[in-house]
Amino acid sequence: MKFFSKYIFPALYGLLVYFTIRLLHDTDVHQHFWERALYINLVEIACSVVVGYIATYIFQWLFRYYDRRWPVQFCYQGVLRELFILVGVNLVLVNVVFVPMDMALHTDWPAWWISWADVADINMIPTLYAIIYYGVARTSIYLKAYVDNKVLLEKVTNEHLETELKFLKAQYHPHFLFNALNTIYFQMDDDHEGAKRSIEKFSELLRYQLYDQQQQVPVLQEIEYLQTFIELQQIRSTDKLKLKTNFDSKLNGQLVYPLLFLPLVENAFKFVGGDYKMLVEAKAEDGQIEFRVENSIPLINPAPAKAGGIGLENLSRRLNLLYPGKHSLVLEKSEDEFKAELKVRYE
Repeated sequence: MKFFSKYIFPALYGLLVYFTIRLLHDTDVHQHFWERALYINLVEIACSVVVGYIATYIFQWLFRYYDRRWPVQFCYQGVLRELFILVGVNLVLVNVVFVPMDMALHTDWPAWWISWADVADINMIPTLYAIIYYGVARTSIYLKAYVDNKVLLEKVTNEHLETELKFLKAQYHPHFLFNALNTIYFQMDDDHEGAKRSIEKFSELLRYQLYDQQQQVPVLQEIEYLQTFIELQQIRSTDKLKLKTNFDSKLNGQLVYPLLFLPLVENAFKFVGGDYKMLVEAKAEDGQIEFRVENSIPLINPAPAKAGGIGLENLSRRLNLLYPGKHSLVLEKSEDEFKAELKVRYE
């Protein structure tokens, strides 16, 4: 392939330019190629082949110059700049070779004279083929640059998302630790055995977060984690709390990102009041997991914008990062009740 592109193709390129010019010229002046003097045809063919070699060498040199001088990026300004240089160099070449050749071969004309039709053919046809050559030769370069840019953009985006997710997780941990340690603290004086059980549950929660957490986990692990968390929170809750949980048996091996449901449960425990009713349920339906939390609230309640604080804000952001276009989060507050419904698609 290298032999062809280096030794054969330039000659074919020059001949293509020559025969196109010859065809247009002969059609215009009603001449026949084979009726012309043989030496004229041979000289024109030889000059065209030489121009083909020189032109392709210059084009390849220009391409290397472009790559060294400017970063390879597909943009209209860059393409026009490269084309302007290439066409300008090509016009100089064909006028330096073809115009004197044309003037020298036509001894029946004055030495200084050449028709405008010949000038137009000599300049327009090689320019057209030079542009075509540029398009074919540079397409692969620009296609590779486009793919590389897309890959780089995706890499940067993924790194940004990973950094933001780590930041959200780092924000959540201190909040969780504070609540759990606060629960155990109030047990230490009155219920040593209860404090021990709380520490055991607390260690299970930490183990899930620090060691057992994968990129995605079976939803059953999330449910087990939530049940442990609920048991720990019930210790510090009032005896008036009426809690009902309902987890669909069909929720088993479906994969979800970890710690998505916890902020809703945590928010419910934080703001439950009034009749102290709470419902936590999850089910699988139509290729998605539906998670619902309801809790009664005092008639006089803090502004809903503050409910949940960092927890719900981080949850919303994580959902946008992890499930773009594949989730819905609905938060509804009535006079005495707060409802949260999260749907994520796992298929």
